[in-house]
Amino acid sequence: MAVEKVEVVVVGAGQAGIAMSEHLGRHGVRHLVLERARIAERWRSERWDSLVANGPAWHDRFPGMEFPETGPDGFAHKDQVADYFAAYAEMIAAPIRCGVAVRQVTRLAGRPGFRVETSDGVIEASYVVAATGPFQTPIVPASVPAEAGVLQIHSSAYRNPDQLPPGAVLVVGAGSSGAQIAAELLEAGRRVFLSVGPHGRPPRAYRGRDFCWWLGVLNKWDAEAVPGSEHTTIAVSGAHGGHTVDFRKLAARGMTLLGRTLSFQDGAMVIDDDLARNLAQGDANYLSLLDEADAYVARNGLDLPEEPAARIIGPDPACVVEPIRTLNLEEAGIATIIWATGFTADYGWLKLDAFEADGRPRHTRGVSVEPGLYFLGLPWQTRRGSSFIWGVWYDAGYITDHICKQRGYVAYRPAETPVRAVA
Repeated sequence: MAVEKVEVVVVGAGQAGIAMSEHLGRHGVRHLVLERARIAERWRSERWDSLVANGPAWHDRFPGMEFPETGPDGFAHKDQVADYFAAYAEMIAAPIRCGVAVRQVTRLAGRPGFRVETSDGVIEASYVVAATGPFQTPIVPASVPAEAGVLQIHSSAYRNPDQLPPGAVLVVGAGSSGAQIAAELLEAGRRVFLSVGPHGRPPRAYRGRDFCWWLGVLNKWDAEAVPGSEHTTIAVSGAHGGHTVDFRKLAARGMTLLGRTLSFQDGAMVIDDDLARNLAQGDANYLSLLDEADAYVARNGLDLPEEPAARIIGPDPACVVEPIRTLNLEEAGIATIIWATGFTADYGWLKLDAFEADGRPRHTRGVSVEPGLYFLGLPWQTRRGSSFIWGVWYDAGYITDHICKQRGYVAYRPAETPVRAVA
């Protein structure tokens, strides 16, 4: 059987793969996008029912298309986001093959390029772009044994309050997913415990502008990674038209806040004594952005309404003043633990020398140490905005430019008569 050949194979048809396809198509680079399921599958089947985008539609989109239903300041529902990517792929005529799983990628022996083994046959490619993103394998700590008698699910498996058994819920992790899921459960009348670790807590909006706008004009989206920044948890929400996540207000409505969850012993969760410190860190992050925004308004003479109420930090609730250090699951009536503890990447299908000992890709701005291999959609790949919809679009342009430069080198042939240097 003849082996199919193509210049670039892009693995994954989410936001990264579609962005990559647009840029490659513009440059006339022949390519294929391989997707094991459907376009934007994770938006469709690995998110909770009520999820909306964390950024407004005017910001979290590709340059070539607006969201048709939300209006510029709305927050698109997860299904609208998936439909948006499908429509975008159709608009640019992206060469996507759905239902094709990539099983492994290896170097071709004795010649340049890669052998891509798929569920639909073998493809040879000069370049491979891993556009599968960072959210592949859910992280579920093994601290609570099955015999503890509680349902344990990752946030990617949560859909709605009705899927959970009656009883209280412990949500571990207070980034955007954990905070939003905990708030939804509280609204549904559940007793909720939320384990809060170190985090950033930007305002949803300030002085009439969304925080996405503020991060833009303050040049924070283009900030490059500093040690530790790529692991910073951000708590922000687009739910109910968008609002600032305020853990103290959630506690005032009945949610019990906890520090970081450390371990499980004798039927109880052991909790760190860091809740007040973590909340203070989030407050400092919040207030610092307000300070920078106010300075920007004054420096540029903008007519934006002052918002002194935004600086009011509410009193510490009882669960902060007298923090819980041991949480007995049975005594608290906890029937479910939701682990909003993030993901790890799975690049086991890339049989190439391109990874650190811990599995992280070795790359510079998405350009792998393995020539011809690229990564796209990683957090902080080139800047703070890299894993966002609009940010991945710009990173795809950078990688496409790099591929085109490499094509030029490969195509170069020296002149038959060497050009002599002038003495």
